[in-house]
Amino acid sequence: MEALPSYALAEPVFPLRALAVASSRAPLGGAREALMATLVAARLAAASRGPVALPAPLRVERAGAARHWMGALTLAAPLRAALSQLLDATVRDDAAALAAAMANVTEVTAPHLDRKARSELDRLTRWIGA
Repeated sequence: MEALPSYALAEPVFPLRALAVASSRAPLGGAREALMATLVAARLAAASRGPVALPAPLRVERAGAARHWMGALTLAAPLRAALSQLLDATVRDDAAALAAAMANVTEVTAPHLDRKARSELDRLTRWIGA
């Protein structure tokens, strides 16, 4: 494998590929909506931490937009509550609360997740909490 030239940018890696694939393969209805909502919330959670975290005002705006979009979905009450907690946690600077909320969403969504998607969410939860 060749080294990248000094002026080249690193190729971006999408961290939730398996979750995106699982949501695209799920049948229309509850499972697909649950996985899509989880994907949106997990992407926002991933963008809330680390060296390239979104600024707080932008996280607040995106969490509000995600909450509005999720309001149109048919989600089970436990999942809706878990996603709401996760969206709330993305706007605060509390890694422990964010990791706990992400773990809760993973547990509630578990019946719809395949092994790879579950692994991605578990990895994201560990990264957030580190």
